[in-house]
This record gives sequence, C-alpha cells and structure tokens, in this order.
Amino acid sequence: MASKPSSNKIELYTGKYYGLCALGGILACGTTHTGITPLDLVKCRKQVNPKIYASNMQGFRSILRAEGIRGLYTGGIPTFIGYSLQGCGKYGFYEIFKHGYSKMLGEEKAHNYRTAVYAGASASAEFLADIFLCPMEAIKAWSKIVKNEGFGTLYRGLTPLWFRQIPYTMMKFVSFERIVEGLYTWFGKPKNTYTKAQKIGISFAGGYMAGVLCAIVSHPADVMVSKLNSSKLPGEGAAAAAARIYRNIGFAGLWNGLGVRILMIGTLTGAQWLIYDSFKIACGFPATGA
Repeated sequence: MASKPSSNKIELYTGKYYGLCALGGILACGTTHTGITPLDLVKCRKQVNPKIYASNMQGFRSILRAEGIRGLYTGGIPTFIGYSLQGCGKYGFYEIFKHGYSKMLGEEKAHNYRTAVYAGASASAEFLADIFLCPMEAIKAWSKIVKNEGFGTLYRGLTPLWFRQIPYTMMKFVSFERIVEGLYTWFGKPKNTYTKAQKIGISFAGGYMAGVLCAIVSHPADVMVSKLNSSKLPGEGAAAAAARIYRNIGFAGLWNGLGVRILMIGTLTGAQWLIYDSFKIACGFPATGA
C-alpha cells in the first residue's frame, strides 16, 4: 500500500507559526531601520538642536564631509540589533495576542470589536518589544555605559520609550488592519482571487498610509525621547527631565523634524509590511488582512 504523502504545511496559530512570524518581524524591522540610519541620524540631531543644519540635505552633506560614509551610519549596529529584537517581539507577540484576545471574546464579538482587538494586541506586544529595544536605543557602546554608569542606565529611557512606541504601534497596526480591510472592500473582489503580488501591493500601500498616521501620533514623544537621551542630568528623574525640557522648547518644539519623520516613517512602515507579508506568503500563510 502506498503511503500517504506528508504535508509540510505549518498550521496557523501553532508554535512554529508564531516563531516564523517573529522571524518575519526581525527581517522587517532590523533591515528597514538600519537602512534609514542616515535619515534618523539627521532627524535626531535636529530634534536635539534645531539650528544644527539648515536642511536635511545640508545635514547629510555635513556629516559625509566630516565623518564619511561610516559617519552616516553612526549607531547602525545597535540599531540593527535593537530593532531586530523589537521586530521579533512586535510582530510575534502581536500575532499571539491578536489570536488570544479574539478567542477570549469569541468569533462574533471579536469581529464586532476588531479595532479594540488590534489596539489591545499591538499595545501588549509593544510593551514587551520595547524591553528588548530600550538598551540598544539609548547607547552606542555597551561596555562604556555599563562600566561608567551601571546596567540600570540602559533602561532609563524605557518609560518615555513606551510613551512613544505604544501609541505608535497601536496606530501602526490598527490603521493598517482597517486600511487594508477598506482596500479589499473597495476593490470588491473575493480575497481568495487576489494574486500574491496584488496582496503584497495592498500591504505596502496600507503600510505607507498607516506610517504617515504613526509619524504624526508619535512625533512629540519621539522628540522628547531624543532630548532625554542627550540632555538628562545625573540623578534627574524622567518626569522632572521631561518637564524641564518642555519648558525650554514649548509645544512647538515637540514638532521639530515632523516633515522628515513623515517621509521616514511612511516609507519605513510601508517597507516593513511589504517584507513581513511577503515573508508570510512565502511561508504559506495568508497576508495580514487577507
């Protein structure tokens, strides 16, 4: 009797499925954040000192002239490590929490309250992912920081990082899921009739639009985190430092560099969803929202 051919297809919502989703998150976040290191470097320097460069292009030229190509990628290694770890947690835990919260509510309620499910799952995932990211977000050299200031210093920016990243990620996932849902509805075809390329194209478009919203929502906290990491005084609590910084820069100062961040985060988020959903499809899983 001939043996039944074995199937290598991985079931959804199993350990292997979540593990591959986490790997997809590593690929999506580690590569994209590292790729935009020069843009992020100029943005952060302008947030700390708005007068440092007359324009973004002048900033690139100035860094390139003074420090070379290597200077444009200052912090590239901790960026790659930190955002790879964050992407692992962000996407892997999001899939876990989204499925878990949906099961808790039941199919009908989960559909009716899907926006709340997306928001809760993304907030829960980002809370954990930022614990992985925080040390690499704050430092450029492990040994120097730990030796001179202690291991606890690596997490001094965790609370402001949560204030920045959790609203960002909630907007990123909620808006993406609902935008993609709207795009599929607008095109009007059954989801199982789309080609892989069409699904990936929808993921990129939805991701880019979601990224613009993410940039706006999270920008004030992003400015504050940059300033806390650069100007927090010894022994000063995060809340006291934030209050002092706000007195110095005012409400308008919280929006320094918004234009470049919209460009950066829109492109970044679109690319992340493109990579993540391309990887899921390559693994035989449905694209997010499809």
